[in-house]
Amino acid sequence: MPLGGIIFITIFIAVFGTALIFLARAIGGMAKRTSQAKMDSYECGIPEVEKKDSKISVNFYLTAILFILFDIEIIYMYPWALNFKDFLKAGTGALVFTSMVTFVVLFVFGLWWAIKSKALEWEK
Repeated sequence: MPLGGIIFITIFIAVFGTALIFLARAIGGMAKRTSQAKMDSYECGIPEVEKKDSKISVNFYLTAILFILFDIEIIYMYPWALNFKDFLKAGTGALVFTSMVTFVVLFVFGLWWAIKSKALEWEK
């Protein structure tokens, strides 16, 4: 695509996007806020009770991060396992197997570290 086409598309998108924003603002107007319930962040009808001492445990976040980390490991291992026979036929099986063993060793070390540092224990 020539440079003129890229410049034209960029200018067209900028002008069209700006026009849509101004048109939406002109037609839509401002939302009418008629009650305090509409101003609240959660409109369920129950008054919000804010507790200063309520804290979310870091263990929830740590468990979620560890779950995602080890879930991604499985996502990488599944296609490797499906295609390993093709690598063997191509003659690169030893290299691919060595790289996967290195990958698994790193994650086993990560799991060992998580257990050793008591990251998975809820009661401390």
